[in-house]
Amino acid sequence: MPTEPVAADAPVTTDAVTGRWIDFAQIDNVRDLGGLPVAGGGTTRFGIVLRSSTLQQATSGDLSQLVDTLGLRTVIDLRLPDEVEREGYGLIGDSAVHIANLPIRKSPQSSLAARDLVPDKTRVDLTELYGQLLGGSGEHIVESVRLIIDPARHSVLFHCAAGKDRTGVLAAVLLDAVGVPAEAIAHDYALTNERIQKVRDRLDALPSYEGLPQTNTGILAVSPEVMLGFLANLHAEHGGAGAWLLANGLTESELERLREVLVA
Repeated sequence: MPTEPVAADAPVTTDAVTGRWIDFAQIDNVRDLGGLPVAGGGTTRFGIVLRSSTLQQATSGDLSQLVDTLGLRTVIDLRLPDEVEREGYGLIGDSAVHIANLPIRKSPQSSLAARDLVPDKTRVDLTELYGQLLGGSGEHIVESVRLIIDPARHSVLFHCAAGKDRTGVLAAVLLDAVGVPAEAIAHDYALTNERIQKVRDRLDALPSYEGLPQTNTGILAVSPEVMLGFLANLHAEHGGAGAWLLANGLTESELERLREVLVA
């Protein structure tokens, strides 16, 4: 059962059924990566990693709940420098939370402007885009993993703008690497559908994202088949996220540590 909308500066609440959705006054798409099944037994741990949409409009109450209730110590910002310069961090930027800007982009040489990430917001092959983002962001995804496996950094929240595409790629890599089945990863990805209208309305009012299409269109489409296609390609081309991480510089011991940190 979805939680009811909250008023400005209302305290955080969690979905009573799944325990994964977390609602804030001015952040629209936050959920815990805990509670997902892992092949061979176990589930992902709660309270370690959160995935989110952009945070710069967080209220003082939102910030208090993130830091004091959820123990947030580290934010991994997957936005491009152009987005960060335009939109900033809001109250999060003045807090004691460590912020690491590790952009997810199509290639290390690609433009740092948000408008160039998806030139046509109304028509885009998301599975292809996610493959490009993976290929262009090896160093930053590995750096993200290294932050996540450091207990001194917990809890960790990673986000982009909508909390769907760049955030979805990093979430998929983390979850696939520790053995979460593709169907469960795709289901988690598709949960953004429950919040996409709020996300769209908020982003469309910001300078970096104005002119977004309607929900379920182009860059704002959310389909589990997109993520299933991305994961199928990841396994066919790289042998899965674990092998991909190792090929991009993560060590075997760090990969094992990721499993220890994320799996209960």
